[in-house]
Amino acid sequence: MDNVDFATYLNKNFTNYGGDRLGGVDSFKNYSDGDNVVSDDFRRYSRDATGHSEKFTSYATEVNMADQSFSGYGTASTGGDGEFSNYNHGVNVPNLRFTEYADSSNGRKQTFTEYTTDTNAGDQTFTSYGKNGNGATNEFTNYGKNSNVMGSNFKNYGKTGNGGNDTFTSYGDETNNPQNTFKNYGAEGNSAVESFKSYRSDSNVGSDDFHSYGEQSNAAQMDFATYAQDVTDGSTKFSGYGEDASAETVDFKQYGPNTTFKAYAKEGVTFASYTNESAAAAASLAAKGKKVNRWAVEPGKFFREEMLKSGSVMPMPDIRDKMPRSMTSMLVNSLNECERAPSPGETKRCVASIEDMIDFATSVLGRNVAVHTTENTQGSNGNITIGQVKGINGGNVTKSVSCHQSLFPYLVYYCHSVPKVRVYEADILDPESKARINHGVAICHLDTSSWSPGHGAFIALGSGPGKIEVCHWIFENDMTWTVAD
Repeated sequence: MDNVDFATYLNKNFTNYGGDRLGGVDSFKNYSDGDNVVSDDFRRYSRDATGHSEKFTSYATEVNMADQSFSGYGTASTGGDGEFSNYNHGVNVPNLRFTEYADSSNGRKQTFTEYTTDTNAGDQTFTSYGKNGNGATNEFTNYGKNSNVMGSNFKNYGKTGNGGNDTFTSYGDETNNPQNTFKNYGAEGNSAVESFKSYRSDSNVGSDDFHSYGEQSNAAQMDFATYAQDVTDGSTKFSGYGEDASAETVDFKQYGPNTTFKAYAKEGVTFASYTNESAAAAASLAAKGKKVNRWAVEPGKFFREEMLKSGSVMPMPDIRDKMPRSMTSMLVNSLNECERAPSPGETKRCVASIEDMIDFATSVLGRNVAVHTTENTQGSNGNITIGQVKGINGGNVTKSVSCHQSLFPYLVYYCHSVPKVRVYEADILDPESKARINHGVAICHLDTSSWSPGHGAFIALGSGPGKIEVCHWIFENDMTWTVAD
């Protein structure tokens, strides 16, 4: 079979391609670039090949949603290399799956360079990657750098392999809320070398979980250099790390805060320059003049309940009615919101008239209801001082029906009821003159356990689902219904 250059392809599936191939190079360049929704499937690609190479360059860059699956790729191959360069750069929602990738291969090299950089929110899964391999070399450089909410899951990666060499350099650097899991990584391997250099540095919140990493391995060498430095409120957990391993060498040098070790190898492990205070990391970032979160949420859009007290000074987001701006995107967003399945405990409906809105509110709350909305838009995009605060229904935990404007293609309201909230009315004052400039309505969600880890509230407040309550103002022309006091 001759060498093949795939250029400007879109949404193709490759099955049993390049199997038993001897030598040669296949190139995927500018493949599926700039498209809206990309779906590619590589199944049993280059299986049992010898000395065969594949290059993925500028693959599926700047697309909206990328759904790509590599299954049985390079399995039982000998030699050759796979190169992913500038892969999925600038993608909005990447969903990438590598299953049984290069399993049982011999002397094969895989490199991931500039992989999923500057992406928004998505996941990459490596399951049974390089398992039972011999002399495999894997390099991840600038992987996921500058991404927003990146999730990477490595399961049975390099398990029972021999002489593997894995290097992670600038992996997840400068990211916001990365979620990385390594389970059974390099377990039961022999003479493996694992190196993490500049891993998750300068990142904001996020977490890493190393479970059964290098467990029951032999003569493994594991180095963590400049690991999770200058992070803000993130966490790293090592459970069963190097446990029951033989003749292992583990070196932690200059690694970051909020790291816990449970059931790990007690011998052959060295710790140096460990930073145990996230405040030190934040101070280091400030000294460098760096912004922790390049995917910043508008100040004041979300806040904690404790801020709703007289005298508090806080930023006010832009609560002005923003309809309409982009007709197409608003129609799509409205359709998605109206058709979305309810969250746990949520009741929802899209209504096209005030009569339908009242019917929905009373069906949830009963016939004795009151409607609340923010008086005007004064204070938007500036600091405000909280004046007198009143808790609706005595400030007790209650439920409400909130209705938000949508366009579909006529004006509709997306209404939903969520239990376990507290609703407040508050005078909004000018912070200088202390004059009353607005009367705002705020709602505090007390149960956030079903919210996504990538929700803007957690990006702004630095926490996660179920750990904190989240409050926000009711914007112009939106409203919330409660049982009348």
